[in-house]
Amino acid sequence: MLPILYRDDHLIAIDKPSGLLVHRSDIDRHETRFAVQLLRDQIGRRVHPLHRLDRGTSGVLLFALDGETAGAVGRQFERNEVEKTYLAVVRGWPPEAGVIDHPLSRLHDDYGRPAAGEPQPAVTRYRRLATVELPVAVDRYPSSRYALVALHPETGRQHQLRRHLKHIAHPIIGDATHGKGRHNRYFQQRFGCARLLLACTSMRLHHPDGRTLAITAPPGDGFAKVIGELGWTEALGGDAAGACRED
Repeated sequence: MLPILYRDDHLIAIDKPSGLLVHRSDIDRHETRFAVQLLRDQIGRRVHPLHRLDRGTSGVLLFALDGETAGAVGRQFERNEVEKTYLAVVRGWPPEAGVIDHPLSRLHDDYGRPAAGEPQPAVTRYRRLATVELPVAVDRYPSSRYALVALHPETGRQHQLRRHLKHIAHPIIGDATHGKGRHNRYFQQRFGCARLLLACTSMRLHHPDGRTLAITAPPGDGFAKVIGELGWTEALGGDAAGACRED
């Protein structure tokens, strides 16, 4: 069963586990389980995905329950009006806060086929929440530094967060494509965590009935264990627990 974070007559949000595809893709033709299909079967009605999360990313995934809502809320995503917050564990210590303004080209179309086109504007704000330096020589240094960061994408480009963190030389741990294998393997061996350490923990949008809706989810899925063992739980404050809030 997929954990349901929020549901009303128009919208439903789940806490997507890491490793689950949102929908069918030519990149992973062998896969038979998708969030769209699983949720449809779970609640017994059609659902319309309003955005995407990478396969390895966990957290808030929002669906509409009818076409009219899908159009109205979908336009908020297209206009980048939905506020999203992600948590990530990255290699190294980035500055305390910053903005990554780096255009990105589309990698694949909706079915996983190679896409063409000029780079598009892509902007991510970030804030460093906590740091740790471990007395372990994972790479060429005698110790290894990691940080917990909050990420706020202002655009919605393909794999934007993973590519932007690589661009500033602080790749996300567990990212097999844009990260560094030695650090990924260290987290597998030290914490038993082989997943991408990236989670959508908060989403804020305008509900079709006029309310402001905020949905949050805990890191979960092995992510919380890493945060706890690195002593970062207090750095999350109230963001560590899932909740739904209406203003």
